[in-house]
Amino acid sequence: MRLLKTEDRGKLGDMKAVFLDRDGVINELIYYTEQGIVDSPFTVEQFKLIPGANEAIKKFHEMDYKVILASNQPGIAKGYLSKETFDKIGKKMKAELAKEGAFLDGEYYCFHHPEAKVEKLKANCECRKPKPGLLLQAAKDMDIDLSQSWMIGDGLTDIKAGKDAGTRTILLGRMKCELCRLMDEEDARPDAIVPNLKEAAQFILKQGE
Repeated sequence: MRLLKTEDRGKLGDMKAVFLDRDGVINELIYYTEQGIVDSPFTVEQFKLIPGANEAIKKFHEMDYKVILASNQPGIAKGYLSKETFDKIGKKMKAELAKEGAFLDGEYYCFHHPEAKVEKLKANCECRKPKPGLLLQAAKDMDIDLSQSWMIGDGLTDIKAGKDAGTRTILLGRMKCELCRLMDEEDARPDAIVPNLKEAAQFILKQGE
């Protein structure tokens, strides 16, 4: 897939979208005790929706936003799971969302990592956030006006990707002093900080009132 360059972001469409990171936004993160890390689910059984995520996605659709997943997923590149398992996790996600009448309009993933164990996925690519490639490509594919859109994530890489693509941004989590410093150092201060996706939907709704 040929990714658009950052300077192409001015070529806007007619639709508006909410771009969502996946892990920590739609589904719960997993703590791996042996490695001492918090990461994506690497098995189907580990995948669990965050309460309120499906309700938020439905609310975005009610506000006439497309809902598009834009997520770094280097687990395959690092050898943590197979593409087959990743696809099964994706099917479970869509099935769990569908139980409550929620759905995604598009899914864009970066499978690369600059230190990948899987050689074909070892790359310093344009699609890996904080670069905006995933959002720019989705905007081209789905006729999205980025200036009327939002990027919602739980990390500053999401905020930087959104800002560089030309969207407004929401960070999920709690404000901490160290985070404030990092925001300024990285030029990644979001338009809002809210605890979860459900609250993000309410924030965006109020912007249109």
